[in-house]
Amino acid sequence: MRTVTVSKIKKLKTSIEGFLESEKRMKETLQKENTILYQTKQIAENDFLKKINEASAIIKIQEEDILLLQKSNEETEAEMQAGLPGLNELKLKLLEANNTIARIKGQVESKEKKIRNSANT
Repeated sequence: MRTVTVSKIKKLKTSIEGFLESEKRMKETLQKENTILYQTKQIAENDFLKKINEASAIIKIQEEDILLLQKSNEETEAEMQAGLPGLNELKLKLLEANNTIARIKGQVESKEKKIRNSANT
């Protein structure tokens, strides 16, 4: 009877040891997966921060360009009101050309941004 009890206890001990080993392996696997996920999250955050900084730089340049265009437009209007007819016509053409250049530049930057985004994806 005692040997039967000892045998059952040994089987139970072996079973528990196997269960504990299995749990240790599962814990190690989950820790590795957690580390990988954290690293992936950090990489994604860094990429997003980089894209935000690039977009901010582009926006800043565009805002500066807009301010320059507004200043040029104001100067042109002031000269037009001063009454120089031949110069007014040339200034109007220059104004239209500047606006066209700004519009094209904005379109090119927009397309470049889309290309960069699609290349990163």
